[in-house]
Amino acid sequence: MNKKELFDRFTYLEKKIGELHEQFGELKGNLVQLIEENHHLSVENHHLRKRLEADQDQDINKKDNEKWMPDDEPAAQTSVGEGYDNLARIYEEGFHICNVHFGSPRGEEDCLFCLLFLNKQS
Repeated sequence: MNKKELFDRFTYLEKKIGELHEQFGELKGNLVQLIEENHHLSVENHHLRKRLEADQDQDINKKDNEKWMPDDEPAAQTSVGEGYDNLARIYEEGFHICNVHFGSPRGEEDCLFCLLFLNKQS
């Protein structure tokens, strides 16, 4: 093998290594996105399970209370601020309640749109 062939092979290998490095970087970026999405979905799943358990507990307590309530007394009416309380609870659980990002995970920082919406309700 002469020097030119050797140099050409090294150039070819260098080109291939560069392409592999670029592909590896793309795969790494995709992996980071998947890990972040998985984390957000896990957090959202955890919050939803907690809400579901709380709602089920409330339903059980409500049924128990209705069982012991006399038939001639109507059940208590839901309060006017119940919707506001639910939105405030959802916001505190880490989800957006504003029309811009409704339902998406909020992260650790506050959302000005959500806070404006909460203050407008009160």
